[in-house]
Amino acid sequence: MSAVPARTDPVRYVAIGDSFSEGVGDDGDVPFPGWAGRLASGLADHLSGPVSYANLAIRGRLLAGVLEGQLDAALALDPAPTLITFCGGGNDMLRPGYDVDVLLARLARAADAVAAQGVRLALLSPADPSARLPLGRLINARGDAWAEALTGFARDRGLPFVDVSRDRHLRRAEFWSDDRLHMNPLGHQRVADLALHEIASGPEAAVPSVPDAAPTSVSAELRYYRDHVVPWVRRRVTGRSSGDGRVASHGDWTLVAPAGRR
Repeated sequence: MSAVPARTDPVRYVAIGDSFSEGVGDDGDVPFPGWAGRLASGLADHLSGPVSYANLAIRGRLLAGVLEGQLDAALALDPAPTLITFCGGGNDMLRPGYDVDVLLARLARAADAVAAQGVRLALLSPADPSARLPLGRLINARGDAWAEALTGFARDRGLPFVDVSRDRHLRRAEFWSDDRLHMNPLGHQRVADLALHEIASGPEAAVPSVPDAAPTSVSAELRYYRDHVVPWVRRRVTGRSSGDGRVASHGDWTLVAPAGRR
């Protein structure tokens, strides 16, 4: 586990990735939503000092788009970041031709570029929504393969790694939003707690105490397919992305103060 930065060291944290890192699904009443924003707040509280935060993640991005676009922008921030979190590959799992080795080779080149700039890189595996999705078994198998590859990659390079994909609590329906593809505020907070522990030696994430979700009715299932599955299929057929035309939520540094100073 990586050592906690000295309290006097500046922390400039930027997240890159897809909808997971952008924070889609988190409509909670927090100053910086999404697990990445919640992590920034957690870092400020844990280190008892302000944290500079940027988030360049955009929904719908494939891993190549994250590494070829957002990473360059992250490294070009002024002043330079001290910490980058990367989570990608979730959208790749939903495409034909999914190849872990190709993704890993791209990640290796990106990690080399980050290391050359003296910036800390932390990796997260994508959250696994497969328990309640069509083609869930295929997505789960691909997610496990990617998480296993990331585990070895992070170990070999000495990088912090948060294995969100295989966290048993996050497979429960209670942590997911209505679209079943993005986490709700409970899920995003769980990931932020796991990340704070792994990246900055924060407290170990507590076992969540959440009531079981009520079973869904036939009419609710039909609404789910109408409101979420059909539009997703339509975008795939027409070659569009949910992130088309979107810009980063926090494209430059924003100061995140500890809770006592907010």
